[in-house]
Amino acid sequence: MSDEILVLYYSRNGATAKLANEVARGVARAAPMQPRVRTVPEVSPDHEAQAPAVPVAGAPYVSHDDLEDCAGLIIGSPTRFGNMAAPLKHFIDTLSGQWLSGTLTDKPGAAFTSTGSLHGGQETTLTSMMLPLLHHGMLIVGLSYTADNLLAETDSGGTPYGASHVSGVMGEKQLTEIESQLARNLGERVARTAIKLGAG
Repeated sequence: MSDEILVLYYSRNGATAKLANEVARGVARAAPMQPRVRTVPEVSPDHEAQAPAVPVAGAPYVSHDDLEDCAGLIIGSPTRFGNMAAPLKHFIDTLSGQWLSGTLTDKPGAAFTSTGSLHGGQETTLTSMMLPLLHHGMLIVGLSYTADNLLAETDSGGTPYGASHVSGVMGEKQLTEIESQLARNLGERVARTAIKLGAG
């Protein structure tokens, strides 16, 4: 089995991409696991619009092979009215073949998000990303109040459902140290869970 955890995200203004990088750093703390960071292309209401074949910057686009090869999956998206953004959902909707074959069954899965405000839908967005993971038979990993410093006073992100970031409406706020720490902890927990499950 693979020794890679797939960190798959969509980011419009860069805030979720920064969170994905912290999640990946956490995965790397759990040797021999390594992160494989991927993104999804934009979707457009214009039927003629197409994303470039290769992203202009950042992580490469995900392929179905990335899912076949992973020992675990951590997905991230900014919130869109309390749900994951359409580009990530669009990719997930193409995974019926992986669902039928059980590609992700019994592998650890988790989620992370960024929102414009503290009460901008973090927990509902995280939950919306967990639902397809459950349908794929994945084992959901969250954050622990006792082990992951969730009890620290914070006016920023962080929930037991997964890592989160309060980015500001235009993505202008930087990750706080607690948000970064929680994202790294989530990545490490998923990687260590994969090892315990015998994936590594």
